[in-house]
Amino acid sequence: MKKVQQGFTLIELMIVVAIIGILAAIALPAYQSYTIKARMSEVILAGSACRTTITEVVQSSDTSIPAAGTFGCEEVRPTQYVENVATNASAGVAIEARAIDGEVNGGWVYLIPSSSEPGDTINSWLCGATATESIYNYLPGSCKDDMASDPVATAGGWNNGSAAVNPT
Repeated sequence: MKKVQQGFTLIELMIVVAIIGILAAIALPAYQSYTIKARMSEVILAGSACRTTITEVVQSSDTSIPAAGTFGCEEVRPTQYVENVATNASAGVAIEARAIDGEVNGGWVYLIPSSSEPGDTINSWLCGATATESIYNYLPGSCKDDMASDPVATAGGWNNGSAAVNPT
């Protein structure tokens, strides 16, 4: 007797479709979160250019540091994911996110130096956002400082070189 080859039954096909559906339901939110975090890297990178400039200015200055918005790194044209880069008189940097996701658009990421005294060595930078903002959840692990109580981040006086901004 010859055995005739048969295809899949309807039940087997339905089980495969159900498994694919469950996997997609789990994977899609994780993928969306991953893409938002990847886009946030451009926001951090935009502030890194200012961080380098400020480090050089503070460490090489003898008498005073520039006023808010006059460090020379604030005139950043808006990019796909960065709306604004601002500095304040305490040498802090604030970067505004845009066109990433409804949860994080308009949120601010802060970079705060360990010292802003003329001639001091800047040993480290704090990087983060206010933990109550949704942008905080999408920052990389190396940039998870809560800026809610940081005096440099909350003091205001931010300026992007051409117009005052209010990141707090």
